[in-house]
Amino acid sequence: MLTPDISLIGLLLCSILLVIPFVTSILLRMRITRSMGVAVLRMIVQLFLIGIFLKYLFIWNHAFLNVAWLMVMIGVATFNATNKIKLKFHVFVFPTFVAFSAATLLVLLYIMTFVLDVGSIVDARFFVVIGGMLLGNSLRGNIIGIDNFYSLLRRNTNRYQYRLAMGATVLEALFPYFRDSLRSALQPTIATMATMGIVFLPGLMTGQILGGLSPLVAIKYQFVIMVAIFTSTTIAISLTILFTLRTCFDRYGVLRQEVFTQ
Repeated sequence: MLTPDISLIGLLLCSILLVIPFVTSILLRMRITRSMGVAVLRMIVQLFLIGIFLKYLFIWNHAFLNVAWLMVMIGVATFNATNKIKLKFHVFVFPTFVAFSAATLLVLLYIMTFVLDVGSIVDARFFVVIGGMLLGNSLRGNIIGIDNFYSLLRRNTNRYQYRLAMGATVLEALFPYFRDSLRSALQPTIATMATMGIVFLPGLMTGQILGGLSPLVAIKYQFVIMVAIFTSTTIAISLTILFTLRTCFDRYGVLRQEVFTQ
């Protein structure tokens, strides 16, 4: 059975549901009504544009265009991640871009080469879509991980410097903060995996089932995607922290306060 299309009237009826969060925001004086409206408008415009673009991207299915579009997605993810943390943009943008690129391409090419039998490893339907899913989840984890790492270091500067004074290397002194930050960043994904299937049905699996795919096949794809997301998030956070150490610390291992925006 093919998935039924949604009419314009159906979309308008669905949009009526937005009245509830907007009215709630106004009544409770949450002061997020403007940001909610901007977010909804941006979502509508971006989904419309990407829908048109992906239609032709799938039709053309050119390797160069597919890779180029993935790099654009990585660039946008890098910009968003760097803007959402209280750290200097010019210090973190390049290391974050390299970390996102390495983590996404490494895991994506592995999945496309050894797990999925789709003929071409840069097939647009899989390469771009799966790459976007990896980036979206790595973005959230990266923001949490990087922000926690440098915030913890800033709050515990004396403890960190004490470890250095006692003879620890920079990496040894940084290890507890790296460990705690990575744990915090991975917790949302771990919680998602732990409750998947029983508490909720994930988006990819739901979409495939609605599209007429067998539930068992949809489960296989969901498993592959979650493993890929978990792995790419771990790699992205780890590499971003490691790549920023040289610019954020002086030669004595002291954290530079000028890397913070406030």
